[in-house]
Amino acid sequence: MVLCGLAPVESATVELRYETSPGLEGLSEQLAEMDPESLDRVVRLVGLENPGGPIRVVLADERTEAARSAPRWVSGYALSRESVVVLLPERILSYPHGSLEEVLRHELAHVLIARAAGQRPVPRWLNEGLAMIAGSAWGFGDRSRVAMALILNRERPLAEIDRLFRESPSEVKDAYALAGAFTHDLLQRHGPDTAADLLELMSSGRAFGQAFREVTGRSVAEAESSFWRRYSIWYRWVPLLTSSTTLWMAITVLALLAFRRRRARDRLLRERWLAEELFEEPGEGAQ
Repeated sequence: MVLCGLAPVESATVELRYETSPGLEGLSEQLAEMDPESLDRVVRLVGLENPGGPIRVVLADERTEAARSAPRWVSGYALSRESVVVLLPERILSYPHGSLEEVLRHELAHVLIARAAGQRPVPRWLNEGLAMIAGSAWGFGDRSRVAMALILNRERPLAEIDRLFRESPSEVKDAYALAGAFTHDLLQRHGPDTAADLLELMSSGRAFGQAFREVTGRSVAEAESSFWRRYSIWYRWVPLLTSSTTLWMAITVLALLAFRRRRARDRLLRERWLAEELFEEPGEGAQ
């Protein structure tokens, strides 16, 4: 399938070169009009002062080999070493993506993460967690999915989260949510430059575990244990206690309690009236 080339599009720091299957030109033009600042935020997240050469963005239709080679639930992927992002806009977007723009930022992040780490292997949970943050803000929907993953399953070690990315679509969604939660927590606790500092140390030759300890002051295992201690209770119970189902259950229980109290009060009133009638002195009008 022939791809149509478009003029390069640059943000302040990133140059994207679009190649589009016939019929999808309107979508590439839409993406080319994205706010450059949204792309620059991805660059800053991974700590690159110079993001490097152009990145090809291929919008492929379902007849292309680029689409046929990807699982049906995948709406985009990155070939980081080749500096290529492939978007499959004809597919229904699914978690963690809500729009084609989010897919682009997510996959662009993978290319830039690889560049920031000097093409050294970055753990999948961190790679995907950062890409999720780059794609969109961490929000209520993400926290809800983490809550469901923890309610329905046990806590999962980071190594197991990496494995889940190779499993079924439902497990992949859990993996995204958990990786996003851990990465978001990491940046909140140690600062927004944490990922940038980690990747810079890796690019200079540090192993990931060593770089993680230098940046955070603790091992990955210690950080993981701390995360689960703090977040298991929060993610398991707070969403459950604040859900609409729980709210209506609480309202129903309160209504039943109020009804029982009202019946008990009415019974006491009837008993008191009866007692007053039995012991009442006969009046002038009594027979």
